[in-house]
Amino acid sequence: MAGKTKKSKQAPALTHIDSSGEARMVDVSEKPATERIAVAEGLVIMSKATLDMIVSGNAKKGDVLGTARIAGIMAAKRTSDLIPLCHPLALSKVTLDITPDKKLPGCRVRALVKVTGPTGVEMEALTAVSVACLTIYDMIKAVERGVRIEGIHLIEKKGGKSGHYLVTDNAAD
Repeated sequence: MAGKTKKSKQAPALTHIDSSGEARMVDVSEKPATERIAVAEGLVIMSKATLDMIVSGNAKKGDVLGTARIAGIMAAKRTSDLIPLCHPLALSKVTLDITPDKKLPGCRVRALVKVTGPTGVEMEALTAVSVACLTIYDMIKAVERGVRIEGIHLIEKKGGKSGHYLVTDNAAD
């Protein structure tokens, strides 16, 4: 179930569509360079046996979590090559945490991306999580094809004109 979010009073217009309805890259040349941070998360759901194999380090393809972590970091840096209207950004920080979770069972993948620039890093955080999750799947698919990737979403965004966005676990607010 989705959590509550802090919302502005008026819904913003789509920024990647011009007045004639054509896709465009947003002009950020007049925007000030400010610190911007985004955090995204996703889940990779699998059997307990597959999770145990990953945690024990016995996957035939090698270090699943380490490889996924590097893949996610590399993906964040290449987001503008993958998403057509994203600006290329000189990222100042990318962290990717992958936590095995026996309750799922599976892995919780969380990325934090930081930049000082004129535009946000939400897409970079979401891309990092997506590629890390796909890398986990790729490395374990020979053992378990029914692995599911779920719930990739933005957790938090700080900086820029739209301010702070935070998903909370309390949907009753």
